[in-house]
Amino acid sequence: MTVFRHILWGYELTYPEHWTHQSVQDAESFSMDNPDGLDASQLLVRGEWNWERQPIEPLWNRHIGMMAGMIGAKQVGSARLWTGILMHDFRVLHFMVTHPKEVREQFEPAATNVISSLRFLNRILGIKSSREGIPLPPAYKAVDPTSILTDISDPANWHAYSGQSGIGALQAFFLREVPIHNWEMEEYVPFPSSSELGFARFQLRRRDLKITLGIMPYDLSGSGTITSSSPANIVIKVA
Repeated sequence: MTVFRHILWGYELTYPEHWTHQSVQDAESFSMDNPDGLDASQLLVRGEWNWERQPIEPLWNRHIGMMAGMIGAKQVGSARLWTGILMHDFRVLHFMVTHPKEVREQFEPAATNVISSLRFLNRILGIKSSREGIPLPPAYKAVDPTSILTDISDPANWHAYSGQSGIGALQAFFLREVPIHNWEMEEYVPFPSSSELGFARFQLRRRDLKITLGIMPYDLSGSGTITSSSPANIVIKVA
C-alpha cells in the first residue's frame, strides 16, 4: 500500500501500490487501470475552504450541481458514478468515484477501503521555514516582493514566495502550522469574508518579533473571478 499525504489540506489516504496518483488542477486523482481496454476507474478528492462554516446542505447541493454538469458533458452510459462530501472544521472534502460497470466488483471495495483510510493530521514533519521561522508550503519559491506588490516603499523588510496552490488550501496550512512553529496569531482575516481586504492576512508574533503574512490570490485562468480555490502568492512583512 502507498500513503498519500496532502500537506496543505492536512489529510492522509492509503491506496493500493498498483494504482496511479496524480494531481489534476485542484483535485487528487487515484486511478486503477482496467483490463480489456476499459477506461480507468478513478477516485477524485478535492478540498474546499469553508471558513464561514456553511451548513452541509448548500455545499451538497452545489456539489451535486457540479457533478450534474460533468455528467451532462460526458457519455457515461457504460459507467457508474458515486459522490459524497465530508466536512471537518473549516475544510470540506469532495469525493467522486467513477468506473465502468464491468469492474464494479473489483473496484468499489478497493475505493471504499481508500476512503475509509482517510485521517486528518495534527502535525506533518519536515515542513520548511523562512528565515524568520514562518512555515512555508511546498513548491513555493522565493521571489522579489516587488514582483507581487508594486507599491512597497521598504522592500528590505519584505519577503515573497510564488506558487500556484489555492488560497483556501494555504489558509488551512497556515492555521495548522503557525501554532506548531510557536507563533501567536494576534489577528486573522480570512478570504473570502465580509472584509474588503481582497486577500487573507495573518498578524503573527513570536516573542519580540512581529510578522504580517498575506496570502494574495491571483487570476491564473483569466476568468476575472477570484474564489477560495484561486492560486495565491505569499508575502511576509517583518515589523
